[in-house]
Amino acid sequence: MKPPVSDLRAIGFALAGFTFWVLGDSSIKYMGQFRLPPYEMVAFLGLFMALFLLAYARVRGSVAILRPHRLDRQLARACLDMINTVCVVVALRHLTLTIFYILVFMAPMVIALLSALVLREGLSWRRMAAITAGFAGVVIAVDPWGAAGPRDWIGIGACMLCVACFSINMVWSRVLTRTETPESLAFFSGLVTAAVGSVLMLFHAAPLTPRLTAALFATGFFWAAGTLCFYIAVKHTSAANVSQYHYTQLVTGTLVSFLVWHDKPGLYVLAGGALILASGLYIAVSAQDVVPLTEGN
Repeated sequence: MKPPVSDLRAIGFALAGFTFWVLGDSSIKYMGQFRLPPYEMVAFLGLFMALFLLAYARVRGSVAILRPHRLDRQLARACLDMINTVCVVVALRHLTLTIFYILVFMAPMVIALLSALVLREGLSWRRMAAITAGFAGVVIAVDPWGAAGPRDWIGIGACMLCVACFSINMVWSRVLTRTETPESLAFFSGLVTAAVGSVLMLFHAAPLTPRLTAALFATGFFWAAGTLCFYIAVKHTSAANVSQYHYTQLVTGTLVSFLVWHDKPGLYVLAGGALILASGLYIAVSAQDVVPLTEGN
């Protein structure tokens, strides 16, 4: 039986969104070598992201789609996005793209737990076993008994906070899209991120070169496109359905990491990544038969 057309469209937007995010993350990692302060990078990323979305709304002829209906909820959710963005910038300065995405792949497991608590979706013992296996895969991939240095642990810690913010944001966004447009969610995230970063820049700001400005501009476009595609996907299908396509980032991220930085994943990384992938795919597939008990939660 083929998925409904709305699901197929949502899958397409999910794939596009996660690919755009890989391109944006790759640009952030590239800019990390120039030692631009994270808050300054975040400020310009938020600004360019908001500008791209404003231009998109004007082309569609409806700037009103950017207006939030529940300002308090939008503000709280946008703050989660802002923290997530800062953590991504910090993590990518200390980790390879492959390790970064393996750690980020904890998100579908956390989302499954949050969905059971917040959206009242079922959580069978099999899915719980898969979540446990996935966390074991993370431990194997990180290889805490190996030779990880202090800088690696900074990146790992930033990734953990990133996963927490992203997971909460994804489940909450599924609720907010009932009253808010995807464009509004993405645009408001850009505004809050730009505002917070700009305030921090008042204390210290590094000069921008033409190369850095171009990279920030490109990253803002990639993140705006990725965020917009993500929210459109979440609006038309379940959070669990969207989360399974998160794993395409491991393929594209590893490929970019090898082609640009010549990073080759080790044995522990491959073993842990395979365990996480198997666990996450099982969680995603089993979630297709799970229906929330109430629509209003």
